[in-house]
Amino acid sequence: ADGRSTGCEDVLPEQVAGCSDLNTTAFLYRVIRAEDPDLVVFTGDNIFGADSTDAAKSMDAAIAPAITMNLRWAAVLGNHDQEGTLSREGVMRHLVGMKNTLSRFNPEGVEIDGFGNYNLEVGGVEGTLLANKSVLNLYFLDSGDRSTVWWIPGYGWIKASQQAWFKQTSLSLQKNYRNEEPRQKEPAPALAYFHIPLPEFSSFTASDFTGVKQESISSPSINSGFFTTMVEAGDVKAAFIGHDHINDFCGKLTGIQLCYAGGLGYHAYGKAGWSRRARVVSVQLEKTVSGEWQGVKSIKTWKRLDDQHLTTIDSEVLWNRGSNGKTLTHA
Repeated sequence: ADGRSTGCEDVLPEQVAGCSDLNTTAFLYRVIRAEDPDLVVFTGDNIFGADSTDAAKSMDAAIAPAITMNLRWAAVLGNHDQEGTLSREGVMRHLVGMKNTLSRFNPEGVEIDGFGNYNLEVGGVEGTLLANKSVLNLYFLDSGDRSTVWWIPGYGWIKASQQAWFKQTSLSLQKNYRNEEPRQKEPAPALAYFHIPLPEFSSFTASDFTGVKQESISSPSINSGFFTTMVEAGDVKAAFIGHDHINDFCGKLTGIQLCYAGGLGYHAYGKAGWSRRARVVSVQLEKTVSGEWQGVKSIKTWKRLDDQHLTTIDSEVLWNRGSNGKTLTHA
């Protein structure tokens, strides 16, 4: 919100004095310095709009560590970003005008709901056969704020127009990867980023996820079918969201890892004594015997805690090439 003058929520009594928005900024710097990432993704509720005097200034402060450290970054909107001095459209327009951003307002020439629906292509290693192909695809979607249909209560959802754009984009990327030289047997893996959890995040019990669930899943009251759309597309291996601050689990459903990160911000609800945290995703490439870099081999993740040691927890493999669990039998 407003920096030093904005106090912390849900911290231990001994942490209250002097705790402010600046603690959020300091934590982000710590994680960036420790991990040296190639890309930072902000998964919505990047600012607490209602408590911010100037939404543009607050957004500049929220993203500042990535820009100061000269990193590329991307963002999606949550349900609180537009509650201040900028509309939802205004917030996204501000984000796409900022330094080092890879965020986009919306795909050109497409009628689409929301603001901040776009994709990024991660190219293969320069000088290799895959240099001109996207070996990893990233999809970013606006999951809305509140329902815009008056008789449906609760949060927003990913609409049909957004799903049509996603399907078309995924299909086109997969065609290029498989059909253009050098042809690849399987589609390049993809990751999806949006803010509000899909109803399918409620599919897990504590025995089949890594991490914790400490609050209910605040998904929309209707299921718009985006999970099924991702399953049918076949390239998305993991989806990452925000929204529920004290959930930080990853669970696998029908071949897709559904992952929370846990809350990073101090001026937002949390749980006293439970460290603020950030999720790190690491993508490894295959290397041939002759030393040539190829496509993605595996996708791993872990979380960093804002404690004394910046502790790493819950390291796990989200996806390995050839681990889709598909078996063919011939009669």
